[in-house]
Amino acid sequence: MRGEVDLHIHSSRSSDGDFSPFHIIQLAKETKLRAISIADHDTVAAYPEALELGEEAGVEVIPSIELTTLFDSREFHLLLPFVNWKKKVISEIIANVAKKRIEEAKDRVHKLREIGFDISWKEVAKRTKSKPPLGVVIAQILLEKGEKRKDSAFEKYFEGTNRLFAPYLFYQDYFMEGKPASVPRRNVSLLEILKLAPKTEGVPVLAHPGAYFQQVQKKDLVLLKENGLEGVEVYSSYHDLEQTNFYQEIAEGLDLVVTAGSDFHGRIKPHIRFGSLDKGDYSMVESLRRRRK
Repeated sequence: MRGEVDLHIHSSRSSDGDFSPFHIIQLAKETKLRAISIADHDTVAAYPEALELGEEAGVEVIPSIELTTLFDSREFHLLLPFVNWKKKVISEIIANVAKKRIEEAKDRVHKLREIGFDISWKEVAKRTKSKPPLGVVIAQILLEKGEKRKDSAFEKYFEGTNRLFAPYLFYQDYFMEGKPASVPRRNVSLLEILKLAPKTEGVPVLAHPGAYFQQVQKKDLVLLKENGLEGVEVYSSYHDLEQTNFYQEIAEGLDLVVTAGSDFHGRIKPHIRFGSLDKGDYSMVESLRRRRK
């Protein structure tokens, strides 16, 4: 049975999204989703357009954003459903995050060039239209060049099912801590963002806690709950059944709202089809709405 809501979708306003807000709203209408959140990486540029399109199509659109933050030396992604995208505080947060992410991305490109990879910051900036690129976006740009040139250094990333996860496999091989192109994290503090969250009117929800770069444990969620976290994305394309059950139990024990999000992007995640999320009940939206400060 297909879910009613998907609270984690990316549009072309993200550096790694392919579909315009218009296209996403049309897909939501076709798949009969009751409500969606376009939660682009570190930007609210999809709004107000997405809200207006949703109203016309009869699809409830909940404004959101996915912020790239740092916690315990790990990159954590925080969703803010119901964020007031017009607030000055969210603009200030976005500017701060963007500055740090661009510095980090430039460091990554520099490290890759030192290793001997053919990539420049100029081509990354051109491809992403100056949006701060995540590591997987840099990886995708490099992999596309490597495949076109039939570079043997990239063969493993295009073998069998590896192709579906190529940018993420490259990320694990080169950008994770201790790997050849690892650089110091430049992200803003998750705890600082949680303090500011009430001013944004958004409800802090931790995205895909089981993702390979987060690996969230119960002790992490206990501390984050104490600092203002209100929800956990339990149902995610990153989670297998064991992880889903693990985070479901913790969320219920800590009185955190359980949410569902596919993390749909487009070609960078070809294994995630729009509307394929089989969980996501509208009660999640109602629960989040009750948590608004």
